[in-house]
Amino acid sequence: MLHTGQPVFWWIGPIIVLVVIPILDIIVGDDGSNPRDEDYERLTNDRYYRWCTYLFLPIQLTGLGIACFMWAGNDLTLLDKLGLATTLGFVSGIGINAAHELGHRVEHLERWLAKIALAQSCYGHFFVEHNRGHHVRVATPEDPASGRLGESLWEFLPRSVIGGFRSAITLERERLARRRMRWLSPHNHILQAWSMSLVLFAGLLAVFGLGALPFLLLQAVIGAALLETVNYIEHYGLLRERRPNGLYARCSPRDSWNSDRLVTNIFLFHLQRHSDHHANPGRRYQTLRSSMQAPQLPAGYASMIVIAAIPPLWRAIMDQRVLAHYDGDLSRANIQPRKRRRILSANEATA
Repeated sequence: MLHTGQPVFWWIGPIIVLVVIPILDIIVGDDGSNPRDEDYERLTNDRYYRWCTYLFLPIQLTGLGIACFMWAGNDLTLLDKLGLATTLGFVSGIGINAAHELGHRVEHLERWLAKIALAQSCYGHFFVEHNRGHHVRVATPEDPASGRLGESLWEFLPRSVIGGFRSAITLERERLARRRMRWLSPHNHILQAWSMSLVLFAGLLAVFGLGALPFLLLQAVIGAALLETVNYIEHYGLLRERRPNGLYARCSPRDSWNSDRLVTNIFLFHLQRHSDHHANPGRRYQTLRSSMQAPQLPAGYASMIVIAAIPPLWRAIMDQRVLAHYDGDLSRANIQPRKRRRILSANEATA
């Protein structure tokens, strides 16, 4: 924007994520390679990959500080400020992805860094819900973060946001109770993360004034919405099998949608190799593998976000892939309950 004077560049975040990266995905194509077994330990211990996630945090927070300075001033039009807030919202969403990688680690420092990365989006409860809720219940009707066949993105978003929040509160309350601690404890992971958001926002508003508040809130909402949209994409319609004892089988590569588009994988710390992540959640992102068992998305996450926002287009593309994944038997899929009878009847009629 400084060098061109073109206001369109305040919207550079969505332009890069929703336009440039999908085009590059098409041009560059799939990765097509997996880490070798003999390289696993070396890759796991290579600190270069850790610093890729660590260094995103100061970049993220520096950008937020610069944006607050500009939101508080009078140099930008309202439309320009909205564009800048949208761009920061996309940065916030990528920050949640960095927090996702850091939050899975056992190292104390990285878990704290995950909470810091979540401060910008005010989505600190994700630290609890994702690790102890979503990974336990993934690809089941009990998981609020798993999209259901026949459920649109716009139906999914409130269910996932509200359900994930409630789940996180319950999980953390139960953990504290087992340790004979009260909710108002310095060991409460949710309160720790929320406190970081409170300190960050209060500090920025103290320096730049209340004029930045609406845009701070807008970018946080956009960041959280991006996370939940990706959640919707990752497990849409997929259902884990049940064992004879009624319990769900262990999560396998068949229970997550994969995409091996190289550009988006680099951009999102290999998040698209999601099947391996759920089957082996302890693996660091640089060691994740693409599995032949995993159902494949027709494009990278960046493209699928746009498609998911248009329900008829999404269903035209994805419902047939769910059908093919279960060999024509949709009774094996995770179906939106109120649409189950209609979907199964339509499936039987066309079988």
